[in-house]
Amino acid sequence: MDRRGVTTAVAAGVTGGVMANLAMLLTFRVLGMALTGEGILLDPAVQSRKLIGVWTELQPLPRVVTHPVLMGLGAIGLSVVRAWIYLWLSRGWPAGVVPRALRFGALIWALVYLFWEFFTPLNMFGEPVVLTLLELAFWAVVAFAEAFGTAAVAERLRTDAAAQGA
Repeated sequence: MDRRGVTTAVAAGVTGGVMANLAMLLTFRVLGMALTGEGILLDPAVQSRKLIGVWTELQPLPRVVTHPVLMGLGAIGLSVVRAWIYLWLSRGWPAGVVPRALRFGALIWALVYLFWEFFTPLNMFGEPVVLTLLELAFWAVVAFAEAFGTAAVAERLRTDAAAQGA
């Protein structure tokens, strides 16, 4: 990948990562945990005791709880890696931000979040199916926020590069 491609991947990935972090904040933190930690995702009346324990009691607590900025930066780094994959695959997709973002969001959701929810909260922590489905809906918001941020920047920079004759 040439210098312009690296710049495009980093810019698109950082944008997608910021969008994903904002979507996670809105869905999981504001809607799912109600900012106070008393939302449906941690409600002992419906949530697995094991999952609640992992998030609130078992030491060490998850780094996303104890070091949220560090984990947010890590999520942005992962989005940069995914932006490289976007640049690699998206040229074979129909042109335009929307069709490419829809495909990319579906890939992120299916290959990252569907796998995660199936093997960790549902399997390891005994999370009820209904909460797993809610989280999968939240992850869809996150995946598509990242995908649209990534695609919008990548396609803009590709268009600018093409206009400059690069």
